[in-house]
Amino acid sequence: MRLGFCVLLLASVSICACNRHAPDKMSFFVTSVPAGNGGSIGGLAGADAHCRRLAEAAGSPGRQWRAYLSAAAEGGQQAINARDRIGKGPWFNSRGLLIAASLEELHGPGNQVGRNTALVETGQRVNFPHDIMTGSNADGTLASGDATCRNWTSTMGQTVVGHSDRQGGLGRDSSSWNSAHPSEGCSLGALQSTGGSGLFYCFAVN
Repeated sequence: MRLGFCVLLLASVSICACNRHAPDKMSFFVTSVPAGNGGSIGGLAGADAHCRRLAEAAGSPGRQWRAYLSAAAEGGQQAINARDRIGKGPWFNSRGLLIAASLEELHGPGNQVGRNTALVETGQRVNFPHDIMTGSNADGTLASGDATCRNWTSTMGQTVVGHSDRQGGLGRDSSSWNSAHPSEGCSLGALQSTGGSGLFYCFAVN
């Protein structure tokens, strides 16, 4: 009887530990609030700064944060793929649960991004809206066409979004966390019309 009780107690402690906010271990989160007006978020630099501010406010200072966003070639600069911005992993969510051990796992069937794991920086689940801006293909490369809200500086144009809960009937791949379908546009109203609000993913490089 005593042994059984101890096993049950240890299991309960383990479950509680996994459900606690773990900002010191966090290296992946969904932004809890938009960074600007729809897809106009100050470019990649503005998006990265937003990731950093949210992480620091949640108790995770000292990391180098990058927004999971691709950008088109512009002004003599080469195109940028979201996958090339975020380091090599592993990445853990805001409750310390492993999301992916490597870039390959993150962009393959083995990643753990989903409704119960794609959490905001404070540990809460993203219930709705579930459209997360990426401008990317499923492999993390820049999506073709008009896909980045004019490199994240405009409410004009379109972007590609993923589904943080990997659910929904809309789009070419509703189960994709990073490339489910194009948005109706880049204004807040256009993003909201298909289930978005201008949120994006943040990853720690270090």
